[in-house]
Amino acid sequence: MAASCYGMPSISSENEIKETAAAPPKPTPPPKPKVSTSFFDVLAFSGPAPERINGRLAMIGFVTALGVELANGQDIFAQIQNGGIPWFLFTSALLTGASLVPMFQGVTVESKSGQLMTSDAELWNGRFAMLGLVGLALTEFVKGGALV
Repeated sequence: MAASCYGMPSISSENEIKETAAAPPKPTPPPKPKVSTSFFDVLAFSGPAPERINGRLAMIGFVTALGVELANGQDIFAQIQNGGIPWFLFTSALLTGASLVPMFQGVTVESKSGQLMTSDAELWNGRFAMLGLVGLALTEFVKGGALV
């Protein structure tokens, strides 16, 4: 037992001192890998941009196509013929720019995802929207008119 400067036993025991000294230091998390902001890395086939941007466009396109179809009764092909191409180009340019700016600044989608809206959920929703948009167009082509 250690003694204090007045000759009295210290409050802390030797076991506590040994336990404190034997505790391993907490490991530091590994540094996050640097995200490439190169134009060709971001837009590469396996890069972060193509599938995300296509998925986001498909989500907007699918909901918009169904909404216009419910409102006007036009199938997806009639929507394209009646002024849909300029809206498609405008939406594509706006959403692509809005998606690429953070990626070129090194911000990852994973760093912005929360518990409810995750980056994986966005990917899966985009994939399903792409399939839904193709399925809608194919169904309306085979049917010869609007789905609804």
